Amino acid sequence: MTGADGAAKALRPRDAATLIIIERSGRDARVLMGKRHAGHRFMPGKYVFPGGRVEPEDRRMSAAGALDPNVEAKLNARVQRPSPGFARAIALAAIRETFEETGLAIGVSDYGPPDKTPPGVWARFAATGVYPALDDIDFLARAITPPGRPKRFDARFLVIDARYIARRVEGVVHAEAELVDLVWTPLDKARELDLPNITRLALDDLAAALDGGLDRRRTRPFYRELRGKRFREDL
Repeated sequence: MTGADGAAKALRPRDAATLIIIERSGRDARVLMGKRHAGHRFMPGKYVFPGGRVEPEDRRMSAAGALDPNVEAKLNARVQRPSPGFARAIALAAIRETFEETGLAIGVSDYGPPDKTPPGVWARFAATGVYPALDDIDFLARAITPPGRPKRFDARFLVIDARYIARRVEGVVHAEAELVDLVWTPLDKARELDLPNITRLALDDLAAALDGGLDRRRTRPFYRELRGKRFREDL
């Protein structure tokens, strides 16, 4: 895209959400990462956490429980239109994208599926019998894709424990899918994978947050680029 003077015009970042699933049954914490298809324009062949942009349906989806007040406040920090609904949509987008890309349904199965769901991915999610749950989701970091990239996202990295994987749909990850491989990897081994820079930073932030006991009151890092300079600020 170019402006009237022929100069490249920066794409407007789209709100997006990424979910880091942590498994802590052993001595070392492990995270779930997926390898992106080599044919993608955005981060081809890289290992990432599942995620994608927020869709209108995420604001209409029912959920069990509510976000922790500290998490909600941090998700609403420095946004144009802060609201409980905005923070909630971010968290539900992370759950929906994780299900769409991995087949993992995050939530609880005690209540049965929601009665009414938006069509598409959320309807398929509900068919697993799982109700998406928000109360144990944490917020790790925020990052805006620098200008000049083929796609730009205002991404929030969220965290959930693996014990909230309530169902798994098989056959979602394959050679022609968005994610062609899934791996559970310890944090130190994850850094040896082919990672985007922001994913590497998120792993460092996760290690620090885990060392601090995932205190919900902590500050969260916010990564962005202004006039060619990269900044790390606190939310």
